Amino acid sequence: MSVSVMVVDDHPMWRDGVARDLAERGFEVVATAGDAASAVRIARAVRPDVVLMDLNLGESTGVEATTLITGSLSATRVLVLSASGEHSDVLEAVKAGASGYLVKSASAEELVDAVNRTAAGDAVFTPGLAGLVLGEYRRMAATPDQGDKPQLTERETEVLRLVAKGLTARQIANRLVISHRTVENHVQSTLRKLQLHNRVELARYAIEHGLDVEPEG
Repeated sequence: MSVSVMVVDDHPMWRDGVARDLAERGFEVVATAGDAASAVRIARAVRPDVVLMDLNLGESTGVEATTLITGSLSATRVLVLSASGEHSDVLEAVKAGASGYLVKSASAEELVDAVNRTAAGDAVFTPGLAGLVLGEYRRMAATPDQGDKPQLTERETEVLRLVAKGLTARQIANRLVISHRTVENHVQSTLRKLQLHNRVELARYAIEHGLDVEPEG
């Protein structure tokens, strides 16, 4: 099945061009929008797999639209595609629920790969930005809560640790010599146990509890 995508951008030529490029590469472009209010309304109606979201949308912002979309559509993931690489913009987008962040200077091949990986549940960032996000989560986790935590199996903890390091499901499968489907099953089980929604939140949880550091011994 093809991945359904919605493209949100306030520049018609750019928006239509991206939509056309994605359609030519096999994606099902189900809708486009030019402002935040329309983006939220249309996304709720068409329920795409991925919303490709610009941040600068005139009166409102892509961050606000991302918050509303991810808050009401649990199966829809938002991938930000922005001209800005400012750290504050990246962090705001991720905190709003975006699964990834790509700058508009990315190549068509990088965009196609990012959309596919986002649809698969991976956290996707322009090189250099993943470290920024994980570093911010470390800073926020100065005093991790060591209270009652859901019990994860040894394998779930192992997978979670590799998710926090930014590995894709296929990379984790290769590292642990298990199938890609088994990795996905562990990820989904861990998400349910921790009551989280995506791999970005999963990585944050892992870092807050020190699971991104390899155990000694």
